[in-house]
Amino acid sequence: MKILHVIPSYLPAIFASGPIIPTHALNKELAKNGIEVVVYTINIDGDKTLDVPLNREVVIDGVKVFYFSVTFRPWQYSFAMHRALAKNIKKFDLVHITSVFLSASALGTYYARKFGKPHIISPHGSLMREPLGKKNSLLKKIYIFLIERRNLAGADALHFTVETEKKEYLEAGLPMRKAIIIPNSLGDSAVGADDNEEKIDFRKKNKIALGGKIILFLSRLNWKKGLDTLIPAFVEVVKKKPNAVLVLAGPDDGNYKKEVEEMLRDAKLRENEKNDGRVIFTGMLLGEDKIAALRESDVFVLPSYSENFGMAVIEAMSFGLPVVVTKGVGISGEVETSGAGLVVEKNVNQVAEAILEILENPELAEKMGEQGKKLVKNEFSGDKVAKRFLEEYNKTIANHQNGETKRIGN
Repeated sequence: MKILHVIPSYLPAIFASGPIIPTHALNKELAKNGIEVVVYTINIDGDKTLDVPLNREVVIDGVKVFYFSVTFRPWQYSFAMHRALAKNIKKFDLVHITSVFLSASALGTYYARKFGKPHIISPHGSLMREPLGKKNSLLKKIYIFLIERRNLAGADALHFTVETEKKEYLEAGLPMRKAIIIPNSLGDSAVGADDNEEKIDFRKKNKIALGGKIILFLSRLNWKKGLDTLIPAFVEVVKKKPNAVLVLAGPDDGNYKKEVEEMLRDAKLRENEKNDGRVIFTGMLLGEDKIAALRESDVFVLPSYSENFGMAVIEAMSFGLPVVVTKGVGISGEVETSGAGLVVEKNVNQVAEAILEILENPELAEKMGEQGKKLVKNEFSGDKVAKRFLEEYNKTIANHQNGETKRIGN
């Protein structure tokens, strides 16, 4: 089997890590199992340009990656990738497209239809209620009407990471032939914590006292991540836990950090832009720095408005961290059912109470951490997720050849 994966950004890009990490984890696992996986992508990383070879094969963990130069950044369009798709897409057995509202989905679906190739689209949460209704909602409605609706209607299947993502997609009145629900995976990066290592490096680097309780937020600084709830909740936590420290670990997205700074000043948690020991901005953490933060924190919090899945939650659970998430986080159901953490409404008091419950009950925190590790191992391991995708790929190819897919929805 020969798979083409079309995605706007790919490793070593890190800004849009939500789709990139699970996509590479899947591709890597498929390649390990003898599947030929080719990636077509663009040389962008957020507003930066990647220093990568262009228009030729680069092998990453057994995955053949082709980077093409960006031509028109707002649509993440590449004329070179456009030509490559037109020329080569007929060589593949199946096309998997990871994006909507961008040229990758428009071109990928167009040429897949033109050459009669079965194809799957993974929206990765972009077609859920909050993303559709908040940012650029009018432009998105126009784009869906003019372009995306046809792409979605023509796809052999749509991949959702959780049932909630599928439900909100259908509630939006969007068309679908078939739904595939498979969770994301971290693959080999879900390494977990080494319990024998001392918890000192991250604390020393950020001047956090050994007795300080670290509340970790590991995600982009973006409006939908719920920092407008977390910051006032932290104010309440500090009243009972004066040694609590809030670590905001992630890149600024759309200059939202300025709003976060303003929230902190209004809450009297910060007087200037320097880390003062109570609220710490680390920027994006990678490699050993990220591992150290995950290993040495006491609780992980993600109070998002909307999250189609929640890759950072899996990372935290793989390190045995108890988690606090809102119901808007895609895998909140799995967190609650497994006992890996606490699931709350997007409410300041509920978030604060959940954090305090974990910080004040070490035995509960430890039990939640163990349950989280089990959940990641049993449900989100790379080999299990790849096996499910491979089964769906085979079904999609067979159904396409037999003409068995019928449209659902409008």
